[in-house]
Amino acid sequence: MDISDEDYLWFAGRALDGMAAILAELGDDRANRRPPLPGANSPYVIVTHCLGVLEFWVGSLVAGRAVERDREAEFTASGPVDALIARVAAAKDRLRADLLVAESAAPPRAPAPVKYAGTPAGRSQGGALQHVYEELAQHHGQLELTRDLLR
Repeated sequence: MDISDEDYLWFAGRALDGMAAILAELGDDRANRRPPLPGANSPYVIVTHCLGVLEFWVGSLVAGRAVERDREAEFTASGPVDALIARVAAAKDRLRADLLVAESAAPPRAPAPVKYAGTPAGRSQGGALQHVYEELAQHHGQLELTRDLLR
């Protein structure tokens, strides 16, 4: 089964645009707050993490770029919402460009994390792309709940 680049971008874009809209709705103060739950992340952290997922999995495993990711720093990130929304827009543009070189059935262009090496996410570029969408969709839902808690 194949999915066109445009269809993939539509699904991924819905999640990313939804996240950007939530950030804009919350504004700088609330987007940088963590809800009062053990281990909860702020909306800013959730979106920053999603951009890290996107850059690592698509940039490295699909497009073959050298990507240095500080995953731990994603979970302490904070800052102005407008800058993060601009990063989301840039990530969407980069995703569009990266999909031009994607070969769905081909092995990843860089090694997947050990945890994923033997899974569909780590065996093919298409699997890596599906994993990215999985992460975007689940974190978009998490962000919706986080927004509701912060209102």
